[in-house]
Amino acid sequence: MPRQIPLQLHVNPEQSFAAYVAGPNGAALAALRHCAEGGGEALVYLWGETGLGKTHLLNACCQAAEATDRRSAYLPLAELRRYGPALLEGMEQMDVLCLDDIQAVAGDAAWEQALFHLFNRLRDGGKRLVAAADAAPAGIAVDLPDLRSRLAWGLTLRLHPLDDDDKLAAVSGRARQLGMEITPAVGQYLLAHCPRDLASLWRLLERLDHATLAAQRKLTIPFLKTYLENPQ
Repeated sequence: MPRQIPLQLHVNPEQSFAAYVAGPNGAALAALRHCAEGGGEALVYLWGETGLGKTHLLNACCQAAEATDRRSAYLPLAELRRYGPALLEGMEQMDVLCLDDIQAVAGDAAWEQALFHLFNRLRDGGKRLVAAADAAPAGIAVDLPDLRSRLAWGLTLRLHPLDDDDKLAAVSGRARQLGMEITPAVGQYLLAHCPRDLASLWRLLERLDHATLAAQRKLTIPFLKTYLENPQ
C-alpha cells in the first residue's frame, strides 16, 4: 500500500466470488471475475441500493486478483473520506483498484479532482478500476463534468435484489461460514419475520451464532422465535 494511507486496509476473506449468490446479478459477477484476471473493460461501475452485494463483489475482485499475483486495493471511500484525497497517490500502481461508495466523496472538489486524475493514470497504465455507488453515474452529485463523464465511460451494471430462493441460498451459505446449519424451514422463518436486506440478516446470523453457542443449542424455529422475542 502507498505510504499515504494512514490505516491498514484488508479485504474481507469471507466475501469471495465462491460465497456470492449472484441470482439476477450474474453479469456483474462475470464482469468482475474477468476484471480480476486483467481482462474486460478498464472501468466497471456497479450501482444499486444498500445490501445488494456491491462491497462483497469488490472484496472478491481484490482477492481473485491477488490470487493471480495482480496487485489490488480495496478503498471504502465512506470510511476514508476524512483522511483526504492524498491517500489516492500511487494507487495507479495497483493492477486492480476497487473504490467503494463513490457517492461519499461526490461534491468535494479536492476529492473529485484527485479521482479524475487517478482515473487517467489508471487508464494510461492499462490498469483496471472497479467503482461502486448507490446510484448510476448520472445520479450521484458529482460537480466536475470531466469526472462525471469518466464514470460513465466503462461498463455500468445495476445490481438487483435477490428473489426469496436466492436469498435463502445466501443466508444458508453465510450460516455455514459461521459454523451453523440452517434448515429451509428456519431460513424461511428468518425471511418472514426479520429485516430482509442481507446486511441486516448477516448481523442477525452473527448474533444467533453467539447465542446458539452460549446455549449449546441448534438453531431451530423455537429457539429463533424465543431469541427474536427476547434479543440479547
